[in-house]
Amino acid sequence: MLRYFSKSILLLLFSVIICCIIYPLVLWAIGKTVFPFQADGSLLKGPDGTVVGSKLIAQPFTKDEYFQPRPSSPSYDASASASSSLAPSNYTLRDRVARVLGPIVKYRGGEKAGQLVAPDVEQWFSKDVYGGEPHIVAQWAGQHNSLAQAWVGADPKNGAYVDDWAKNNPALVDQWIKDNPTTPKPKTADLAVVFFTDFSNKNPGRFPSAVTKTDADGKEVTAIEPVKEGSDIQSIFFEMWRHEHPEADLQDVPGDLVTASASGLDPHITMQNALFQLDRVAAKWAANLHRNPDTVRKEIEQMLQQNASAPFNGLAGEPFVNVLEINLELCKRYGNPS
Repeated sequence: MLRYFSKSILLLLFSVIICCIIYPLVLWAIGKTVFPFQADGSLLKGPDGTVVGSKLIAQPFTKDEYFQPRPSSPSYDASASASSSLAPSNYTLRDRVARVLGPIVKYRGGEKAGQLVAPDVEQWFSKDVYGGEPHIVAQWAGQHNSLAQAWVGADPKNGAYVDDWAKNNPALVDQWIKDNPTTPKPKTADLAVVFFTDFSNKNPGRFPSAVTKTDADGKEVTAIEPVKEGSDIQSIFFEMWRHEHPEADLQDVPGDLVTASASGLDPHITMQNALFQLDRVAAKWAANLHRNPDTVRKEIEQMLQQNASAPFNGLAGEPFVNVLEINLELCKRYGNPS
């Protein structure tokens, strides 16, 4: 009996040494010597030598000087990789896609061919009529309660603005509590619909949006104010504008410009997507550098071609571009954006 027990102990020790010590050490040594870049996380460095991210994980870029990655369900959080799992019929997905399209989509035909739709969305919004009824913002909040609540929680300034409104309008809050007796102490987000309804009545053709101004001391101060134009209106109300203008002939956009990958962290975009963004990127760099836009566009397009790759050395699939790599190339060539 003791003999079998001792053999089992020896076998256990042998397995632990092989699987938990020797095998990991061998893989670590091979990775460090043969694949050091991949073993360290495929990290990329900026012009100043500091690590700015991984080649394998997408990260957000918001400045117009940069190419932007695909949308991300986990908001580019590498610890929460996941897809949204939303069906095409889900309004949350449709709303997200519409918000991307609003500021960038252009007319394909007609007298406005090649022009952005965004100014027309703003002009339509300022008339404050949807479906023949007034108060677009109130209708939007009433039809999509979850989106209105999401706006309140999207930024602390939004929540503070609604909280101040609630303090100044106790009668409306009390009426909401009477209509919802199971929630005697509503949170700020709970009041989203009644807030937007009151806001729409008092500010027709306006939407509460963050506005940055310079105060008397020369400091930039951001506050929520009623606005009739801007990216919020272009994105949030594009879907409603499209419903009222089904005949508008709009350009197609690359699919990966508005759809997230299964992981939500895809670091690449298709060449078609990159070329769609090229005009914006080139125009912004040309303005910063005070150079000819056509010349800058040709330079950046050449950089895209040089940095493009395809599976199996081009034998399969379409060309794609690593977003972080191409943006680093832009910084190396033109410097940091102002």
